[in-house]
Amino acid sequence: MSEKNTLLVGSRKGLIVYRKNVSGKWRHDSTEFLGFPVTIACIDENTGYWWAMLDHGHWGCKIHRSKDGKEWEELEAPKYPEGEELKDGSPAATKYLWAFATGGKGQPGTIYVGTEPGGLFKSTNNGDSFELVRGLWDHPSRIEWFGGGRDNAGIHSILVDPADSNHIYVAVSCAGTFETLDGGESWKSVNKGLYAEFLPDPTADIGQDPHLVDWCAGNPKVMWQQNHCGIYRSVNGGEFWDKVSEENGPAHFGFAIAASETDTNVAWVVPGDSDQMRVAVDSALCVCRTDDGGKTWKAFREGLPQENVFDITYRHALDVTGSTLAFGTTTGNLYLSENDGESWATLSNNLPMVHSVEFCNT
Repeated sequence: MSEKNTLLVGSRKGLIVYRKNVSGKWRHDSTEFLGFPVTIACIDENTGYWWAMLDHGHWGCKIHRSKDGKEWEELEAPKYPEGEELKDGSPAATKYLWAFATGGKGQPGTIYVGTEPGGLFKSTNNGDSFELVRGLWDHPSRIEWFGGGRDNAGIHSILVDPADSNHIYVAVSCAGTFETLDGGESWKSVNKGLYAEFLPDPTADIGQDPHLVDWCAGNPKVMWQQNHCGIYRSVNGGEFWDKVSEENGPAHFGFAIAASETDTNVAWVVPGDSDQMRVAVDSALCVCRTDDGGKTWKAFREGLPQENVFDITYRHALDVTGSTLAFGTTTGNLYLSENDGESWATLSNNLPMVHSVEFCNT
């Protein structure tokens, strides 16, 4: 796979775009939506359209698309049908746009958006309209879903199988991971092997709290998740998860995880201290990589600050393309590595809080 040449950074104060120039250097290219929170942004490889999800707070959620990343068009954000209710009888309303994915190569114009409170929306006309995926919303377990970092359950991960567009995974905080084989008509939970320390029954099928789920693009059967209670890996498409956290090292608690596109044994995390102390481990920033499927982890620190560090990295704020990685932090730092995470360079120390980073091709 060729490495992508554009980096989209969704931040508390706008969408910040970096590009790799002809000399191989990454440089700031533009800033879009200056002053407004961008929760996630990406470019649809099927159509070339740019997408940005915004959280205006007082004005609510917004979704924008663009043909060139310069001129943007606001669309109507995914909206729950009239009469839909949460489990407590209150009306269901879109509070946050938390995940974005595109359909397979044979589905240009198909996009998915994951929201709080736990609804998955689908568009087949490039965002002109959205429909709630009823098979997931009406799943019998939804009454058990509950909020984690946000007030309500939320979908933060959407994975569409590159070989079969009807095969999709979503991950819900707090509920777990779900799989469909029929394009969303029916769903099953895939949470065996997970252990939620905070539940009365830690092995309960529903109530697990994945922070992010990713997979190896070259072999989607191999999946990884940074979970509230550790790092997990599956080699059989989520049928069973093995805990692969470090017992006595930093690679355990965190939010973001990135899987190698080609090597099923390789993944990266940016760890935090703990659930109770959400800051960098030992007040020093590191990125951990496993090369053997999670049996061992190595912490890389070169180029990263090692004193008085309070940074933590949100779930969408780490990405990889080839041997190049980038991650952003809650204190507005943005780092880049071009050697599989072994050493890092600073792209900026002066950004707003970083919500997401994503490599794209333009």
